[in-house]
Amino acid sequence: MNFLRGAWRPLTLGAFLVFTAVPLAATVVFSVSTRWDRSVLPEGLTLAWWQAVTSKPAFSTTLVHSLFVSSVTTLATAVLVIPTAYIVHDRLPRARSLAELLTTIPFGIPGVVLALALIRLYAGSPLKIVNTPWILVVAAMVISLPFMFRPVITALEAVDVRTLREAASGLGAGPWPTLIMVVLPAIRSGILSGCLLVFSTVFAEFTLANLLVGTRFKTFPIYLVEFTRFDGRQASALAVISFAIAFAIALVVLAASGWRNQPENVAGAR
Repeated sequence: MNFLRGAWRPLTLGAFLVFTAVPLAATVVFSVSTRWDRSVLPEGLTLAWWQAVTSKPAFSTTLVHSLFVSSVTTLATAVLVIPTAYIVHDRLPRARSLAELLTTIPFGIPGVVLALALIRLYAGSPLKIVNTPWILVVAAMVISLPFMFRPVITALEAVDVRTLREAASGLGAGPWPTLIMVVLPAIRSGILSGCLLVFSTVFAEFTLANLLVGTRFKTFPIYLVEFTRFDGRQASALAVISFAIAFAIALVVLAASGWRNQPENVAGAR
């Protein structure tokens, strides 16, 4: 009994790691296998499928398109959500339930419905963004609102925002300087978590990209799905590349955050 009490945590963690790692490992192996349908192990290994998908001009084009949409959406969502979450948390705590509801509802709307609604909305508006990448950015911002709002509001709850605001006000700082120079550094972890969630979600979005822009501004997921129709090995190579890009960006952001926090920790220790 004592052994089970002490072993359930590593067993649970190990089962979770296996559950998440096995599909990724199988995708990697399938992307470099010559054939893997007649036995448990692949019959041979090759990089021909990787070379086939990366040598096409559409590979770099669609990758740049997806990085552009993901980066712009992440930045715009952060600019919109962070001040809103700060005002709701500090000034309008009773409106938090309403804000959470409003940011969650779009996530539950089917992509087809959201795409058609945005096309109808902007088709007759002065903003001529239909059939352009900007309507995809708008749609991506709508579905990514909860991924930014929840981490930011949770980070705000972890710090004493009122004390920070009063201290900054006592030193003569206005509302915006207080938010930018005092509050934002205190909730940096929540902002980074939200940015990573938004970026990864938008980078892998297929439905909205296919309905709103399609081949006019082909993104990386559209390029990937095209290969699933005739060769799963090349599609697997693209899937691994997509995961590697998202993972690399996450490492860069986390490393930059740790590097920026290090001088503060050293100064605090002194």
